[in-house]
Amino acid sequence: MALLLGLFFAAVGTVTVGIFLAKVWWLPELISVHGAAIDRQMVMTLIIAGTVFFLAQITLGYFIWKFRGQGGKASNWHENPKLEFTWTAITLVIFLSLGISGNRIWAQYFQTPVPKDAVMVEITAQQFAWNIRYPGADGVMGRTNPALIDDAAGNYIGLDPKDPAGKDDVITQNLMAIPVNRPIRLMLRSKDVTHSFFVPQLRVKQDAVPGLSIGVSFTATKTGEYEIACAELCGMQHYKMRGRFLVMTQADFEQWLKTRAAM
Repeated sequence: MALLLGLFFAAVGTVTVGIFLAKVWWLPELISVHGAAIDRQMVMTLIIAGTVFFLAQITLGYFIWKFRGQGGKASNWHENPKLEFTWTAITLVIFLSLGISGNRIWAQYFQTPVPKDAVMVEITAQQFAWNIRYPGADGVMGRTNPALIDDAAGNYIGLDPKDPAGKDDVITQNLMAIPVNRPIRLMLRSKDVTHSFFVPQLRVKQDAVPGLSIGVSFTATKTGEYEIACAELCGMQHYKMRGRFLVMTQADFEQWLKTRAAM
């Protein structure tokens, strides 16, 4: 029985590491500039945690096998300051290193100045849909007012009809398009509960919080169609909150905007 338990823990550690190295159930395709740094950070964390996990399982299996059937009373000690200081210091260095590296990636992602040629997109989340808005030909988004929100009339974001800047705004629901290889500045809002804008291939996941306007910047690197998911449980029909995310060439995007503006 001791030998079987030892082999079991060794197998658990080996199979787990094998799945990681073989990249079984791995991340979806990466299609953004900033996503590579996020992936590297995650892989480094998994390597460190996986190494500790593997060594712990092998050690546990070895001890079970080595001290099998000896009986007697187990011995123990209460203090070993040098050992405790050593493993605490090593753990502290690892955690601080990962934290500093992750904070640097976060700062580059959220605090980098927005390029002047960035495409501005506003998303207002609601139960259970994504309302996407682009500025029209004037490059300015119209004024909104929560008191003007009227879902029955199709005014999902409370666009003020008296503001001339909003006359040419392009508004879609559950359909977002962007040009490839061009910076995107996304402003996230919510008009009811907390939602979470999530496109796995972009490595973009950001909550939309009522009362706040939260900015996210990214650049997509590959054309195609992907899915916008809500990664926050937002109500009984949360599962329905899905949208289409299209990455197009610049020419196709401009044509798409013209077509939408004419509707």
